Amino acid sequence: MPDAKVIVRNNGPLRLEGQDIVITDQDGNVYNLAGRTLVSLCRCGQSATKPFCDGAHKQGFTSECQAYELPPPKPKA
Repeated sequence: MPDAKVIVRNNGPLRLEGQDIVITDQDGNVYNLAGRTLVSLCRCGQSATKPFCDGAHKQGFTSECQAYELPPPKPKA
């Protein structure tokens, strides 16, 4: 299983760091990351290289996030 860390950057992308990052599309096709151990994913929706960040958020995107605990999931009925 891939070992990665995800960092939510205020007013910017989701940053993934790890030795074995695997990113797939909804059909399970794997993006070739060419051995990268650091990848930034677009959150603003403006990137021309989605799902990857190309810095387009600098033209105007605001989203500040602080870590918090999610409640436990509801039991399946």
